[in-house]
Amino acid sequence: MTGYGNAGFEDEQISINVEVKTLNSKFLDFSFRAPRQFSDRETEVRNLVQNSLERGKVSLNLDVSSKSSGELPVQIDEELFQTYYSTYKTLAERVGDESTELFKIALQSPNVTTNLSPDSSDLESEWDKILEVLKEALSKCVSFREDEGNALEVKLSENVETIRRGLLEVKSLEGERVEKIKKRIKGHFDEWLEEQQFDANRFEQELIYYFEKLDITEEIVRLGTHLDYFQKTMKEGKGQGKKLGFISQEMGREINTIGSKANDAQLQKHVIQMKDELEKIKEQTLNVL
Repeated sequence: MTGYGNAGFEDEQISINVEVKTLNSKFLDFSFRAPRQFSDRETEVRNLVQNSLERGKVSLNLDVSSKSSGELPVQIDEELFQTYYSTYKTLAERVGDESTELFKIALQSPNVTTNLSPDSSDLESEWDKILEVLKEALSKCVSFREDEGNALEVKLSENVETIRRGLLEVKSLEGERVEKIKKRIKGHFDEWLEEQQFDANRFEQELIYYFEKLDITEEIVRLGTHLDYFQKTMKEGKGQGKKLGFISQEMGREINTIGSKANDAQLQKHVIQMKDELEKIKEQTLNVL
């Protein structure tokens, strides 16, 4: 499930910023970006994330900088810079280029500037404060996901109700469909039956078998039960994502069976609409924890 949360803290000694982004995933896929001196804290942060977010593709960015030093956060190799600049200038003069970007190009050349890490001991002493900011960002991310989950519940309920309306239309057409089939069979065989010798009992048995193969009463009942169970499961709290996925698969089986048995153009229209709504449900249940 997608989510976002950020938090920050700043005083005269330190500046802290934490950003958490999540995307849907079946498992916890955690990536941690932080200053080098906090690389050994990844396991602690991962456990904190797992306790809050359970699963998902989680990207956590931690930015910490100390204000206690008045020095530049980078080191510049002036001698190497001058070497690059002189070389680039000589080459430019040879080809008649009057470029004004030589200073910028030389400054961006390899190994001219080196990022300086803040003093590790100063930042380590602030770890408790960093943890507070981390927890705040995670809390905001959880709230974001909960809001999205509430909106998703409303949408899933709408999809289920659309399928239920389609099912009611199927039920209302069922009696008419059976009568159409009976009339069609009778029309095809009336003339043939008058001219041919046949076993009436055997013929009746064959018709009964044929109508049993076309009967969709059980499928209608089971699909209605699955729809009720799906809505009930959504109300049962956390950790229902996989169960909802399984229920939607069962719903799909019943809809497909109704479609294969229907043998009626009008009824098939409602089957197609139900399939369309079911695909939306299957896609959205992937975002449910």
